[in-house]
Amino acid sequence: MDGHRTCAPLCWARSDGIVVRGALCNASRSRADRYAIRFPAAGSLAEAASASRSRLHYAPPVFLIVALLLLGLALALAWAERYMPAHPGVRISVTGGGSGTGIAALINGTTDIANASRAMKQEEFDAARKNGITPIEFAVARDAIAVVVNPSNPVNGLTLAQISDIYQGKITNWRQVGGEDRPIVLLSRESNSGTYVYFLENVLRLGQKSDILFSPDTLLMPSSEGISAEVRQNPNAIGYDGLGYVTSDQKVIAVAQDPDGPYVKPSVATVNDGSYPVSRPLFMITVGQPTGQVKDYLDWITRDGQALVLELGFVPLR
Repeated sequence: MDGHRTCAPLCWARSDGIVVRGALCNASRSRADRYAIRFPAAGSLAEAASASRSRLHYAPPVFLIVALLLLGLALALAWAERYMPAHPGVRISVTGGGSGTGIAALINGTTDIANASRAMKQEEFDAARKNGITPIEFAVARDAIAVVVNPSNPVNGLTLAQISDIYQGKITNWRQVGGEDRPIVLLSRESNSGTYVYFLENVLRLGQKSDILFSPDTLLMPSSEGISAEVRQNPNAIGYDGLGYVTSDQKVIAVAQDPDGPYVKPSVATVNDGSYPVSRPLFMITVGQPTGQVKDYLDWITRDGQALVLELGFVPLR
């Protein structure tokens, strides 16, 4: 489905000490894309961790960060790249696969830190505790989920209810929301993505307990980059993505809580003042209260590391 990118599988220890398993993609132009990695379907997270650690048998103490695909991974790589030169006694291994994958690794005891773009579910907490693990969540940044269309689309604003109806398949033509007489092509992240879960629960279901699901006509894309590529080339498409992955050749839709407005576009300012209605915290989750190198790293992320949050197009904690 994401046939617009050529990605080669790789697993290597970079000269700066960061160990990465995945496949580099080089076609997108967002600020975060120089850190973007797609991961092949083959191979388990445990295998990735084992492969990374086997390359580091000679190294100083290592902790493994499991990062959600692309969104948190961009930040995880940037933080590691900035942190390690100043802390030569630490090597950081970064892998990925979606929020659910990272949380599963934490539950299974194969990672020290899991990144997630959603809070853990109660059943995930319960599963961790059964394994003797007490997860601790730390907000490390904030993000807005932007609704994006092709720049040729004349629609400028949508309400949350309209977006919900579009993704449920109740609204199927752009003419129904003030656009041209064209079919709407629905794009979404895959179900292991924290962005998918957040969008389902807070946009499709409007924050209510419900069994509403995405329309079966929705195209599930394996990465943020896949959504970006399709939106750029398809005048009928609508997608959603983290603010840090929106590029100048996509059109961002202003979103309103109700038809009376206001219609607000996502930005650092509108996330901080609460006027943009589709925003969320990004988490790092540890195995119990962090100590030692893990605590030092998290402390750095919530202080000096916040400068990179803004640089990559996300929203700092303060």
